[in-house]
Amino acid sequence: MIVASLLLIIIDPRFTQHRVPTPSARDRIVPLRPSLVSSSFPDQPSCASRQQLPQWRSSSSSNSSNKSPASPYLLSRIRDYEQRHKRCDPHSESFLRNSQELLTRSKDLAPDCRYIVWVPVNGLGNRMLSLASSFVYALLTDRVLLVDFDDSMSGLFCEPFPDDATWLLPGDFTFKGRLGNLLEKSEKKHDEEIAVQATALLYLYLSGDNNYDMLFYRDDTQKLLTNVPWLVLRSDQHFVPYFFVMPGFRAELDRLFPDKEAVFQHVGRYLFSPTNRVWGRVARFYDTYLAKAEQRIGLQVRVFYPDKTPASLMLPHILRCMQVVSGILPRLQQNETSPTSSATRSRTLKAVLVASLLEEFYTELKDMYWMRPAADDAAVGVYQTSHEGWQETGNGAHNVKALVDIYLLSMCDVLVTSHFSTFGYVAHSLAGLRPWYLQNPGDYEAKRNEPACVRAVSPEPCFHFHPYYDTNSANHGDAAGGGPAPVIMNCEDYEWGFKLANLKY
Repeated sequence: MIVASLLLIIIDPRFTQHRVPTPSARDRIVPLRPSLVSSSFPDQPSCASRQQLPQWRSSSSSNSSNKSPASPYLLSRIRDYEQRHKRCDPHSESFLRNSQELLTRSKDLAPDCRYIVWVPVNGLGNRMLSLASSFVYALLTDRVLLVDFDDSMSGLFCEPFPDDATWLLPGDFTFKGRLGNLLEKSEKKHDEEIAVQATALLYLYLSGDNNYDMLFYRDDTQKLLTNVPWLVLRSDQHFVPYFFVMPGFRAELDRLFPDKEAVFQHVGRYLFSPTNRVWGRVARFYDTYLAKAEQRIGLQVRVFYPDKTPASLMLPHILRCMQVVSGILPRLQQNETSPTSSATRSRTLKAVLVASLLEEFYTELKDMYWMRPAADDAAVGVYQTSHEGWQETGNGAHNVKALVDIYLLSMCDVLVTSHFSTFGYVAHSLAGLRPWYLQNPGDYEAKRNEPACVRAVSPEPCFHFHPYYDTNSANHGDAAGGGPAPVIMNCEDYEWGFKLANLKY
């Protein structure tokens, strides 16, 4: 069911300005090719990451599964989108007219300005995935993407579009203060009064805990939505993969993204530029602890159920993955007093970045490689930016620290991330790296003969909760890879999910 709704707008304060150090390791790092960022952006000191971040990407990553540039067609469509956004953004006369006519439920709305308004839900990883998916949907349907950031999202990202256009929904929007009532009602899906009452604005609830709005993924539903000027979308999912199953979108997507393993990488790098408040911390930490390493290793550990998987169980699991299964980390010499090589200048320097809410994994790894020499005589340094203890979704300071970790992980050469973690998905997808997924140790005795981690086939994120309706219809198709050019596979870390990949049979 697609629900008609009213909309709450929360004004987003202007981003705080922070000075950012100039990269000092540019001789080790090269820019990506080519940039989707418009040349209309000046060299803005207020958003240093937009110009500096591509120069900080590692050029030596043997784990990267895609180095492909954005397609010329994607570049062209994004330039077209930017013109449309400028014409219809909240500063424009078109937006003012549409807002006023929405209040009166007039059907005489400007035909060149149709909107999708993104509403945040759940943690930062979920939000970045669903926001990127919403932008792809805006490209496919010629809509303008606006965001209703809450306070915890304030100051994280620069404005993504050029010419002083904004994607922030203004605080004086027509239905400010009334979305809360709608959201409360929308969870009561069997209430008849929630049925569609108007065609001016529709609310789409595409989160993992809802099965009713899954008709959104049908071509016939998309034809109906074409006539709706305002869509309000709330989702915690990376729902782009299912668009490739829909015949109405598939041809356009193939032109936009010929490399199916670089979809989020291109969209995420275009859409998300961290503000100076975030980028300054990223740059300083990278330059201090990671820049001089021959290999940068990212380890992201998310413990979903601490009572069932305590650190004492997780740590041996992590070591089995990184030392035995993948060989990413060297094993330790047995003799604690074994001398290290005298040729210290030739020793390989490995830097391990631990991103976790918990401190134990960082402390144990750091002490291990300090107390005993590595078997291959490598020098291993272990670092962590923060350890918050628990997730605080609505805390802006917490989200800043989380985003710092996401970008530092994305600048590593090899990644080990937790299964089912959207935080990890964002990091390895921005990097274009095929990570090793830590499996859930669960019942250790039952799983002791299973690998501690598996290598991803594709760097793309997983769509956890996709539609299951109408499984025999041509519209659904063989989602696991049917059709002339199979691009969908089941996720390595969650067998019920879907993800994009360049599959060959």
